[in-house]
Amino acid sequence: MIPAAVAGLVYLLAPVLMPFVIGALLAYLADPLADRLEAWKLGRTTAVVIVFGLLLLLLIVVLLIVIPALERQVSRFLADLPRYLGWIRDTLIPWLEARLGIDLAEYDPRAVVELLQQDWQRAGGIAAAVAGSLTRSGAVILGWLMNALLIPVVTFYLLRDWDRLVAGVAGLLPRRTLPTAARLAREADEVLGVFLRGQLSVMVALGVIYSVGLALVGLNTAMVIGMIAGIISFIPYLGTFVGVVLGVLAALVQFHDLWHAGLVLAVFGVGQLLEGMILTPLLVGDRIGLNPVTVIFAVMAGGQLFGFLGVLLALPAASVIMVLLRHAHELYKASAWYA
Repeated sequence: MIPAAVAGLVYLLAPVLMPFVIGALLAYLADPLADRLEAWKLGRTTAVVIVFGLLLLLLIVVLLIVIPALERQVSRFLADLPRYLGWIRDTLIPWLEARLGIDLAEYDPRAVVELLQQDWQRAGGIAAAVAGSLTRSGAVILGWLMNALLIPVVTFYLLRDWDRLVAGVAGLLPRRTLPTAARLAREADEVLGVFLRGQLSVMVALGVIYSVGLALVGLNTAMVIGMIAGIISFIPYLGTFVGVVLGVLAALVQFHDLWHAGLVLAVFGVGQLLEGMILTPLLVGDRIGLNPVTVIFAVMAGGQLFGFLGVLLALPAASVIMVLLRHAHELYKASAWYA
């Protein structure tokens, strides 16, 4: 009854909860760094200010460097899209038909190209698309500005008072349940913290490795392909598969030879070796326990039920549920009924 009431309340308050959930996630991710700075004899507020400065610097770098570069490459990709689709129609499909002995349906790639290019030009790029959606009504602008202003405020105060809030919650628990609750909280924090911080670091590292490697190969869309492969790399081998398909296709269309396609394969092979031998063991380890299928289902179910807020809450909820199920399994195996 209580979980259903909480889920209904979250559903009703989803638009209001968004900045608070984002702020709580940011505070949770930044708390270990603030604790480490605090251990160097800095005050909690000073440590939080330093962490905020680092986050602001990272945001400025993303806004000034990464996003414009991505926008340029997306525009270039759309401009080259007729070549990609023409190569598929004139080269790949005849080759597949000859090898497989089947007739693939005829299609006209020009309609796809015109649709994508018209939408991109109408939006005027990433920044213009966001600005266009915001200027449709004053309420949308006001809501967006309020959320944008609330997120850093909520993050700052939650991060500053994080240890106090955790201690307050622990103080409300019945004393007889405190040891068990503390153990479950530590396990959930370990699983969630390792996954969010470690996997996010692996995703960023792989995105940079793939982007730099493909840029050295000479691909015009190196950053776009590399970042796509890095972002979806939290699902084993999916990021590599998508990156290889897109990279090899781009290399064949751009250079018309197998040498550059082989270099693309080498880039993703090196990325896989670095991920398996260095990045994942160092940043993630083997303590997560979240199966990739569980991650996919949790994200999709959260998005279906609560929209973007559900996507944000999916992994924390899945981690807590997994820890609780593990504890229930231990109790069941130790029970007289099982014996």
